[in-house]
Amino acid sequence: MTPGERNDPLDLSTLVDAEQGIISRRIFVDDDVFKAELAHLFRRAWLFVGHESQIPEPGDFFSSRMGTDSVLLTRDTEGEVHVLLNSCRHRGMKVCRYDSGNTLDFTCPYHGWSYSVDGELVDTPGDLFGVPHLRNAYGGKLRREDWGLVRPGRTENYRGLIFATWDPDAPSFEDYVGSFRFWLNNLADSLGGIEAGAETIAGVQKWRVPANWKFVAENFLGDSYHADTTHASVEAVGIGPAGAGGTRHGTGPGALAARRATFQRSVSWPELGHGACDSPDEDRPSPTFADHPELTEYFAELSRSRRETRLAAGHPVGANGPATMFPNMSLHALGFPKTIMVAHPVSAHETEIWRWYVVDKDARGDAREWLRHYYLRYSGPGGLTEQDDLENWDYATQASRGTRASELPYNYAQGLGMTRPASVEGALESTHWSTEENARNFYARWARLVQGESWESLMKPAGTRHQTEVNHG
Repeated sequence: MTPGERNDPLDLSTLVDAEQGIISRRIFVDDDVFKAELAHLFRRAWLFVGHESQIPEPGDFFSSRMGTDSVLLTRDTEGEVHVLLNSCRHRGMKVCRYDSGNTLDFTCPYHGWSYSVDGELVDTPGDLFGVPHLRNAYGGKLRREDWGLVRPGRTENYRGLIFATWDPDAPSFEDYVGSFRFWLNNLADSLGGIEAGAETIAGVQKWRVPANWKFVAENFLGDSYHADTTHASVEAVGIGPAGAGGTRHGTGPGALAARRATFQRSVSWPELGHGACDSPDEDRPSPTFADHPELTEYFAELSRSRRETRLAAGHPVGANGPATMFPNMSLHALGFPKTIMVAHPVSAHETEIWRWYVVDKDARGDAREWLRHYYLRYSGPGGLTEQDDLENWDYATQASRGTRASELPYNYAQGLGMTRPASVEGALESTHWSTEENARNFYARWARLVQGESWESLMKPAGTRHQTEVNHG
């Protein structure tokens, strides 16, 4: 038997013990587990598809993914946004093989079936367009309305961020996201706090890594434990705005030591699976730009405006730091950098990673250009920080596939029981300087979904976790 093959029934209750923080490596290398993820998780969860700024005009489209399915994000002639399965209803050929563009219709190159940008099978006079030779081939019995491109069960446009789920019975997006929406708000809004004031820079970076998708998602849940080890060299070279002595996230000289001493809250949603790092805005100074003092004041003013806007609206002024919306959308909610990452599953041992880069719609030209360069040296396959992480995900997957190695569990026991209610509803925050609570809750949620538990049960408290606050003085 080769690694990844199984001869015993799939029972996730024996593989994920979130109460004790013991999780089997098999969930990262097992082919049957991966098949169950596709059937029960990616078939049902809300997934990020793209941003509406990628399709500003009628007829615009962007080719995206939901799990292992190719989908099209489109805007029709009325300005409505659609998500469509990129597969002809006749023989399954992709109706679009371009990354993005503008079109009047999608025509399958196999047999010529044609679809409008809202997914409807085209109905035109004559017999050569829409469904070629419709009368002769089908005797007039084909009902066009039954054979349009497949749409997700539900779609949501949240401040320009487009999400979809294949499951029509999935909970509402609002219920699925919960108070994690504050992190989405910071992502979707401008740095000055203007609602839906952000857009994505044209183009998406895409690359494949020989790693399980969960390693990628977990990394951004709120794991600050790896930063000093994994990213030591990046911090040392000073790739951030302040240069040497500053952190890669953009704070000023001497801030690296201050960051290590500052308490970074780890926020987790035990019943929803999301996780994030956070720090109050007052603990997150605006970046100092060593070579561009005019940008220092520009971004400082945006930070002040955002705090005032949030306070006036009664929203938390934090919601900072890296985060993961369950299952596979990770983000940096506030610049430096401000990005979206999706870990698309390919197999148990391979992931296709996509990165979007986010800027204010009304950003100054010099600020936009500086951010574009910074994003590229920080994130993506050429980014210094991302290269550190990619190496970890790659080797962790490969080193866990061996016959003996795959039998051993991972330890997620850091900070067990050291939590208290967070300032946002339904969430917990750690009372310890470092914790793996976010990952434990992520995998507990993951196991329930992959096991096929119903939404009715999933959206109720599990009733098995008992959190105890520990005073660390």
